[in-house]
Amino acid sequence: MTEEQKAKKKNWTKIQAESSWRIFRIMSEFVDAFEKMDQIGPCISIYGSARTKPDNEYYKQGSDLAARLVEEGYGIITGGGPGIMEAANKGAQEANGSSVGLNIVLPFEQYANPYVDRDKLINFRYFFVRKVMFVKYAQAFILLPGGFGTLDELFESITLIQTKKIEKVPVILVGVEFWTGLLDWIEEVMLARHSTISADDMKLFTVTDDMDLVVKTINDHYERETLQPNFEY
Repeated sequence: MTEEQKAKKKNWTKIQAESSWRIFRIMSEFVDAFEKMDQIGPCISIYGSARTKPDNEYYKQGSDLAARLVEEGYGIITGGGPGIMEAANKGAQEANGSSVGLNIVLPFEQYANPYVDRDKLINFRYFFVRKVMFVKYAQAFILLPGGFGTLDELFESITLIQTKKIEKVPVILVGVEFWTGLLDWIEEVMLARHSTISADDMKLFTVTDDMDLVVKTINDHYERETLQPNFEY
C-alpha cells in the first residue's frame, strides 16, 4: 500500500468516526421538530418554486388558496423560503392562520420569508428530516409549479401512498398547463408502454386549476376520514 493510499484510508476512518457522532445531531433535529410540530393542529403542505415572483399568477393562487384553507380550519406548511412558499405563508398569515416554515439551510437561494410565524419557523440541516415533517403533519399535499424539489415531493408523497406507508390523503396538482406534459409522459410511457405503474396509480392525485375543487376535494375526504398525523404505524 502506498503512502497516498494509507493517507486516504486514514481519512476514510476519520470520516466514519464523525458519521457516528452525526447520528446525535440528526436525532436532535427530529426531536426539536417533533416537539414544535406536535403543538400545531391539522395542516396542509403546499409546495412550489422558490423562484416564482409576486407578479406571477401562481404566486397569487398560492396565497389565495392558503387563505381559503385557513378559513376551513387548516394551518399551512411550506418550505419557508421565497416564491410559492412565501405566497402560501403570506396567505395563511394574513388570514390569521398557522403559518409554518420548514426552512432548509442552503448555500444559495433559500432564506426564511417574512410571513412565517416566528414561533413556527424550524431550520433544518438535513433534507430527509425536513421531508419527514412535511409528510407526518400534512392532511393533504398541494403542488404548484416548481422545480426538482417540487417534483421530489410529488413523487415521494404518491410513493408513500402507493406503498401504504401513509394513509391515502389528497394530492392535488395546481396548474394544468404546467403539469400536463409530465402527466402525459407518465400515462403514455410508464403506464401504457412499459406497465411500470398501474391504472389505479393515476388516481392517486388530482390535477386542476379550480380553487373551489381543491378545497372541496380536501373537505370531502375528511368528511369520511379522521384528521391525524401520518407515520403512525
